[in-house]
Amino acid sequence: MDLQEFQKTVYPLKNKLFRFAKRMLDQTEEAEDVVQDVFIKLWNRRDKLDEYRSVEALAMTTTKNLCLDKIRAVRYPIENMENHRQFIENLPDETKADHSDLIQGIHAAIKYLPEQQQMILHLRDIEGYEYDKMAEILEMNENAIRVALSRARKRVRELLTNSKAYAYQRN
Repeated sequence: MDLQEFQKTVYPLKNKLFRFAKRMLDQTEEAEDVVQDVFIKLWNRRDKLDEYRSVEALAMTTTKNLCLDKIRAVRYPIENMENHRQFIENLPDETKADHSDLIQGIHAAIKYLPEQQQMILHLRDIEGYEYDKMAEILEMNENAIRVALSRARKRVRELLTNSKAYAYQRN
């Protein structure tokens, strides 16, 4: 695979890989580093990329593995929601008030999920992957992914419901 073909095949995955790494690591700089490392690994394998059924699945799997390596090496504290505030600041004024608390609540609830459920929820609900592609990326059975996704969504709902009930009790 030459440089042009590599750029055409791999480079368009940059944003997807970044969002996935950012979700796992919760730090922009670390996520950017992981994406660069993924590109380097893929470039070093460029002559063998044709052997893989899906370069995208390989890239996502490599991203997942590098992120897990970083997480195992150093546990990151829960971020101070600065990224969520930046997202909300870019919303139209009338939307900010309606969605600010909900968006922050969803992101906070996701942080309480196990890492695997966070990855599954991100790949399915944010990136829009199909179950077969997720199974390939995560090296899991499709049924196990469906069960984990269902549990993750249920847990997020429970956390949001409990936090709303608590907020109403305080007022």
